[in-house]
Amino acid sequence: MAQPIRVVVTGAAGQIAYSLIYQLAKGDVFGPNQPVILHLLDIPPMMGVLEGVVMEIADCALPLVREVIPTADVAVAFKDVEAAFLVGAMPRREGMERKDLLSANVKIFKVQGEALDKYAKKSVLVLVVGNPANTNALICSKYAPSIPRENFSAMTRLDQNRAQAQLAARLKVPVDKVKNAIIWGNHSNTQFPDASHAVVDVNGKDVPVPQALNNDPWLTNDFVKTVQTRGAAVISARKMSSALSAAKAAGDHMKTLWQGTTPGQFASMAVISDGSYGVPADIMYSFPVTVKDKKWTIVQGLPINEFARSKMDVTAKELLEEREEALAVCSH
Repeated sequence: MAQPIRVVVTGAAGQIAYSLIYQLAKGDVFGPNQPVILHLLDIPPMMGVLEGVVMEIADCALPLVREVIPTADVAVAFKDVEAAFLVGAMPRREGMERKDLLSANVKIFKVQGEALDKYAKKSVLVLVVGNPANTNALICSKYAPSIPRENFSAMTRLDQNRAQAQLAARLKVPVDKVKNAIIWGNHSNTQFPDASHAVVDVNGKDVPVPQALNNDPWLTNDFVKTVQTRGAAVISARKMSSALSAAKAAGDHMKTLWQGTTPGQFASMAVISDGSYGVPADIMYSFPVTVKDKKWTIVQGLPINEFARSKMDVTAKELLEEREEALAVCSH
């Protein structure tokens, strides 16, 4: 058996964490032979609820769980962690604008960046789930200068999973037959779900999705809109934001970082832009990436048509605006 790794989940008494913790504890993310010590962080009023979660983890009788540490103290939560799921944030409620979220949440991620910098291992892989995720990840990395910026990423895997599911349903195939759907940009309704590089397995042969759908106008209209607004649609139906699917996507994202991508496949992650594809540098922008040895690389050389370019620019502009707002909030 490997040495246990320390994993922190913030907002640990919340909805997303409730589904996520089980995946971590069961071995779905770090592997079936990797023991874990779970650091569960939440705010003081949530400690009673968190105690109940700790009881449930014990009651699952999962052999990989070596210790569970519930806490409201960032010094305890981030001590020597190797993986961090930053889930805790003020959730978006019906009728709320992202801008309202931004000022409330940026401050949380500034504090957590400082705590990671001070207490976590320098090799820690940090996944930001709490919205606005891309900009929160940027701020978090800014306040953790001793940890490489490449170690921070934000989750657009939920959007990728949504896109893949929509394509599979349209093509009438199981979801695992579709791969390489891309999410460009922000985890917001400006994101660009791009099926032009996706392929579908038809009788063991990879066929480009646009070809399989026969240049269906659905790809540039309904498909894009459905994926962009899916989060709002879930809130409207459930009266709460996505939790089960968000937790699954967070597990998928970290598993990809930890264990790597399958050859011939890429994953979408919001990572620090280096200017690839004409995207402004120094924003957390979702790109297609491959991962090897816990390091991601942006997939290069994909052809970008005029339609895609216009969509990619819109979401980049939003991220530049969010960055300015967030930096202004932090400087007060």
